[in-house]
Amino acid sequence: MKDFFGEDFELHNHIIDTARKISTLYCYEGASTPILEYTKVFDRTLGDTSDVVSKEMYSFLDRNGESIALRPEFTAGIIRAFIANGLQQKLPLKLFSYGPVFRYDRPQAGRQRQFHQINYEYIGSSDPYSDAEIIKLGSHLLRELNILDDITLEINSLGCKSSRASYQQALTDYFTKYENDLSDDSKKRLNKNSLRILDSKDENDKKIALSAPLIANYYTPESKNYFDKVLSYLDILNIKYKINPRLARGLDYYCHTAFEFTTDKLGAQSTVMGGGRYDYLCELMGGSPTAAVGFASGVERLALMMVLKNYQVKKLAPIHLIPIGEECEDYIIK
Repeated sequence: MKDFFGEDFELHNHIIDTARKISTLYCYEGASTPILEYTKVFDRTLGDTSDVVSKEMYSFLDRNGESIALRPEFTAGIIRAFIANGLQQKLPLKLFSYGPVFRYDRPQAGRQRQFHQINYEYIGSSDPYSDAEIIKLGSHLLRELNILDDITLEINSLGCKSSRASYQQALTDYFTKYENDLSDDSKKRLNKNSLRILDSKDENDKKIALSAPLIANYYTPESKNYFDKVLSYLDILNIKYKINPRLARGLDYYCHTAFEFTTDKLGAQSTVMGGGRYDYLCELMGGSPTAAVGFASGVERLALMMVLKNYQVKKLAPIHLIPIGEECEDYIIK
């Protein structure tokens, strides 16, 4: 965890201010949710085989014996608040939020165990254009921060429920052949959620995954058509992208579009911004079926990219008033 002073603090605020201004341009409302949530909010939504839930979440029992967690991400809490506050009547709804999140992970460049995220959620639209619009928003933010030139948009589709079910079975069949060579974590995921093996950081798992089936071979016609429309809108918006057929994202609630803005300037931690569509999350949390798409970005990683570009924080030069004689002191105080 890190303290912020001086130019670090000013740069952090500049990123938040820029993100807030862009949220206004795209008609987003501000939203704030508690740092503390019931652990079940994340257990039910992120997936118990995800690294976030199984390894990285700070959770504990309060004095009443309730399991509480420091939020590891925003989306689940935003949807919990959306349902609890009866906001289904206001659809479509665009929400912008920011603040600290927490993950028990190895501290590294641009990511401490407490770090900060900016978060955009577009709730209530199932139109492929909303996917393209939110990607455009992310691209706009990166351009305003003057770091877009060093970043690549990678995109994939995770398909609908039917597509994922077929793909999941194909992955399970494939990885079962290499079960003895998989890491312990991947062995646990094999029969629970084999899709998560694609996110493994283990080098041997990565080698095995290189020849795994691709989800594009399991799209339903509807899933393929949806993805094609998203790509066509990106073309119309002149947003460059690279299709990454192995991009899966690390959380279970995604469907259809998944995307990441990545860079080769930050070493192994290449993702600067990531998100996608999550049409089933609201229903999973006890609400009515509600389409949604969103993304989050780590403020510290954005700041690190800006430092690498030699960004200079603009600040006013201090003005010093020096009294010449006691009779001037009253005027200086005024």
